[in-house]
Amino acid sequence: MRRPTLLLALLLLVAGCTSTSDDKPSPTPDPAARWQPRPGVAWQWQLSGRLDTSVDVPVYDIDGFDQSKATVAALHAKGRKVICYISTGAWEDFRPDAKKFPKSVLGKGNGWKGERWLDIRRTDILEPLMAARLDMCRAKGFDAVEPDNMDGYKNDTGFPLKAADQLRYNRLIAKLSHARGMAVGLKNDLDQIPALVSDFDFAVNEQCAQYGECDTLTPFIKANKAVFHVEYELPTTRFCANSRRLKLSSLEKKYELGAWRRSC
Repeated sequence: MRRPTLLLALLLLVAGCTSTSDDKPSPTPDPAARWQPRPGVAWQWQLSGRLDTSVDVPVYDIDGFDQSKATVAALHAKGRKVICYISTGAWEDFRPDAKKFPKSVLGKGNGWKGERWLDIRRTDILEPLMAARLDMCRAKGFDAVEPDNMDGYKNDTGFPLKAADQLRYNRLIAKLSHARGMAVGLKNDLDQIPALVSDFDFAVNEQCAQYGECDTLTPFIKANKAVFHVEYELPTTRFCANSRRLKLSSLEKKYELGAWRRSC
């Protein structure tokens, strides 16, 4: 934030016109200080309904808009790390910043009510909007970010998105998260894992067991980074043995992602 001109002049006068600490560039957060979840860590993922904070697990993944700074602090007080869920690849008409997105970046629906794919090529428009969302996550005290809809190039978005567009955009989101001292996860986007594993601190995957894709997540495990995994249509008896073999952090959940969970 820029100082008012008069205040700046007074400060320079008092300091004998020497430079102040505010004139220096903001320090880059130390990557070593950033939270790094490890393979096999237990977690809870809840994005709807009244938040149940009684689940005895070390990691919570919750909605960044819906949950408060006080809620994050309460989870921290119980020794838990907290991940901020936001959508970075799709527009949601129910979010408080929805009107800030110009129609030119809104594409086809992504299958969820009130949501449309974003033209991720338009980083000139999307970067400040996503930076503001990440600022919100940081201000509320979140340890990490789960950016959703990170594989638009594989879908019918209404835009001619290429793999290179997705790589560029996903790396931008990772960079913005890291600049704010938060870890960040790669959501789905399986085909680009080899290229992106070094840019992200963990992975979040839906239904890799159902579609026979869980082995593609092993680059994260080999890098000693957690893979948070859920299945909606398979019972735990169908995937937990393989999840344990692969060291995935696996849950059975319902599609609405309420409090109900069944862990491996």
